[in-house]
Amino acid sequence: MINSLSQSRRRFLTTVGASALTIPTLTDVLGRPLQTEAGQPGRKLGVALVGLGYYSKNLLAPALQQTQHCRLAGIVTGTPAKAEEWKQKYNISQANVYDYKTFDRIIDNKDIDVVYVVLPNNMHREFVVRAAQAGKHVICEKPMAITVADCQAMIDACKKANRQLAIGYRLHYEPFTQEVMRLGQQKVFGPVKFIESSDGFRSGDPNQWRLKKAMAGGGPLMDVGIYAVQGARYVTGEEPISVTAQFSPKTDPQKFKEVEETMFWQFRFPSGAVSNSTTSYASGVERLYASCQDGWFELSPAFGYGPLKGRTSKGPIEKPVVNHQAAHMDGVCKDLIDGKKLPDHITGEEGLRDVRLLQAIYRAAETGRTIDLKA
Repeated sequence: MINSLSQSRRRFLTTVGASALTIPTLTDVLGRPLQTEAGQPGRKLGVALVGLGYYSKNLLAPALQQTQHCRLAGIVTGTPAKAEEWKQKYNISQANVYDYKTFDRIIDNKDIDVVYVVLPNNMHREFVVRAAQAGKHVICEKPMAITVADCQAMIDACKKANRQLAIGYRLHYEPFTQEVMRLGQQKVFGPVKFIESSDGFRSGDPNQWRLKKAMAGGGPLMDVGIYAVQGARYVTGEEPISVTAQFSPKTDPQKFKEVEETMFWQFRFPSGAVSNSTTSYASGVERLYASCQDGWFELSPAFGYGPLKGRTSKGPIEKPVVNHQAAHMDGVCKDLIDGKKLPDHITGEEGLRDVRLLQAIYRAAETGRTIDLKA
């Protein structure tokens, strides 16, 4: 798995643009030809956003006004007032507006090709499965789900429905991130020896769903900690072989009664590289740093919505600033239009790998033991 992951990422980084893999004939798990949107040059795929919270309202919807290969075609919300607001703002037809009960009717809507699930983590499985059963390609926000079993069920549903599943790994289409992938995986400064990969912020509303374990699956690790997990993995191009982890004492036990407030973990990789990470809802931290045999490189800020900034032991990293969400959705939809299989490192299989690691980090912190990830 490590070699295939690394090779997939290298192919991705050496291509021009967002598309990465081309194969002659695509089939699903049963060997049937994979349905695509190929043969429709100039067409923009219709995207329906499921859940109209902060991320959809402030980032995805505006980004869809800048995309070349997709457009905002529909919405799914349980709040009628939001539906009216979005219909007027984005000129969305009433026929393309659904609530959570009527969602399955989307199967008959030829104007919608892709469903983007932007809901609390515990709802991802249900709506990815329902979207696939409705014949739509799916993008799902990360973390993919709150259990490994949920992730596998989502993957299986999309394969059974002959649809492709992407996870919201927007940074894989972001130029500064692509550059640190290249620097690390191609050993530009020699082998990577040590990585610091951390992400955290001070949380606000004590009643938000992210602080409810049943909905979020955990605290900051399940929210922004996944960025730190990803950072260590895509810098090395390797899968960690062991993990240790620790919970920090809670400074606000009432607010964080269900989830962790801050935690730390350490990965060890097959090459001998080690990483140290922090995630927190109590303080801000956002850095990806790699010390190598012959130099170093870093991004700071490293995981936010941009602009990201980077430098190396030889000077600054100069890359174009892009809209992360637009680049991500365009990259996914361009591959769908062209009839290509999505790159492995943005698919459900990658999402499952991350969730498996998140769960291992929790086990390490809960037991105080080193968790062997090779088993």
